Amino acid sequence: MQKIIVSTENAPAAIGPYSQAVEVNGLLFLSGMLPIDPVTGDLVGGGVREQTRQIFSNIAAVLAAAGLENEQIVKTTVFLQDMSLFAEMNEVYAEQFNGSYPARSAFAAKALPKNALVEIEVIAVR
Repeated sequence: MQKIIVSTENAPAAIGPYSQAVEVNGLLFLSGMLPIDPVTGDLVGGGVREQTRQIFSNIAAVLAAAGLENEQIVKTTVFLQDMSLFAEMNEVYAEQFNGSYPARSAFAAKALPKNALVEIEVIAVR
């Protein structure tokens, strides 16, 4: 097994003892991405739509660092502060893919880091 740590300054740095992403045997596992602006280190303003867009920008940056794209995402897990935010998140989420959607799970979480409204983790394949 070859384990490769993937990181980029174009996405927020990890806020704990974990990697932005780890690649093993052609699979890339991204840690949960928060709606943090990598330049300022702050949560983006606005609501769940803006936060979801920032998350996908962060995901794209980490994927690019590994030489991958959104279309290579095969599984996502979405964590929402409240399920009432699902429809708005889902609209932005759908825009990120060209009709070839990955498998997905979505959950309400009692609280997310930095009081974010949404957090998304992904698995991509080379």
